[in-house]
Amino acid sequence: MRILLVSEDIPQPTLGGLAKHVITLARALIKKGHEVDLLGSKQHPIEVSGEDGHFNGRFFGELSWHLAGWKEHQLGVFLPPKRPWVARKMAQCIMTHADQYDVIHYHGHYPNIAKYIPQHINFVQTRHDQGGDCLIHTRFRDGEMCTRLDPADCADCIAPKPNVIQRTISKSSVQSFRRDVAEAFEKHNTIFVSNMLKRNFERVAGPREWGVVLHNFVDLEKIQTALAKTPTPLNTGEQKLQIFIAGMLYPPKGIGDLLQIFAPIMPPNMQLIIAGSGPDEQRLRQTYESNQVTFLGWCNYSTVLNYVKVCDVIVVPSICEESCATTILEGLALGKPTYALGRGGTPELTAYERYPQQLRLFPNMEELAINLALFKTNTQFQAAEGFSGNVDNCVVSLLQIYQDRMR
Repeated sequence: MRILLVSEDIPQPTLGGLAKHVITLARALIKKGHEVDLLGSKQHPIEVSGEDGHFNGRFFGELSWHLAGWKEHQLGVFLPPKRPWVARKMAQCIMTHADQYDVIHYHGHYPNIAKYIPQHINFVQTRHDQGGDCLIHTRFRDGEMCTRLDPADCADCIAPKPNVIQRTISKSSVQSFRRDVAEAFEKHNTIFVSNMLKRNFERVAGPREWGVVLHNFVDLEKIQTALAKTPTPLNTGEQKLQIFIAGMLYPPKGIGDLLQIFAPIMPPNMQLIIAGSGPDEQRLRQTYESNQVTFLGWCNYSTVLNYVKVCDVIVVPSICEESCATTILEGLALGKPTYALGRGGTPELTAYERYPQQLRLFPNMEELAINLALFKTNTQFQAAEGFSGNVDNCVVSLLQIYQDRMR
């Protein structure tokens, strides 16, 4: 099968979770004997992503319209024409390649793009975030999850104190965008990476069969390779229980919130290792870096896997609604006790536990921090074979979706 994967998130010097998902999928499909190419952004050459961007297929760097800001933040409004314009331009670019492929699979932040792809094209999109109804994609505001459904309330996410005109324009933009997305989902196949994402879209679009759910996955072969290597030890001096966090350093990921509570109560026999970069990195380093809290900065995937392998416990402290956190799946695959908040799509991942209570969920950050401070020892479980969250298992279901439209 000839497959074109599309994502404006690729390439970047540091690939995020969505981009890594696409590259992992490309590698798995190629391994199964399919011909896979990738259509991505023209902002950088694919080489900028290093080993994380290698997938043994052709890369076309042609997408750029998503980079246009339209001065929305300066104007303090979500402009109604912007998202239809971007989606239409990207669809036109996709269509220049469409006749060369059996299926086109989009992973990105413009779910309305399917509206502009002709019905006869075998087009599939995977929804990784809440951008189906939230114009900032995260449904996160004022330091917490956002459950507001009124389009007029969305104006507060583009202007601190929107006036009547700003609120009216932004409301119109959100309303028209949600209608476009619903039309896009009706026209072409949609995959959600969690039931939570599907349910949240139904809150604004109504209960319908908008698409199917396929959870995120891990590359079990890459994990097994990591297991086979001698791990790079954590250079922390005396032997301590190692706690590992990997995530972007900005408010929705909750790392700062966890540090505020956990750092003062962290037992002396613990070491917290944090991999990631972001707008809060400098502030968090200045406030919390010590002989017990280490910031690694951004790390490539192989390095992250090394730390996942050698640590005693994984923590994913996101206070936003994680759609389907791959870091959790990596921890579960490697048999690590994994601590997280019981929100978003995270509770669904208990289906991938290797043993009872491996994924430990908490109602709030205080309880997570307190229980983390009480952590004593790791369950010695390292087998990665047979993990149901492997990409190869997902590919079987995905190929069925591809082929259904070809019949």
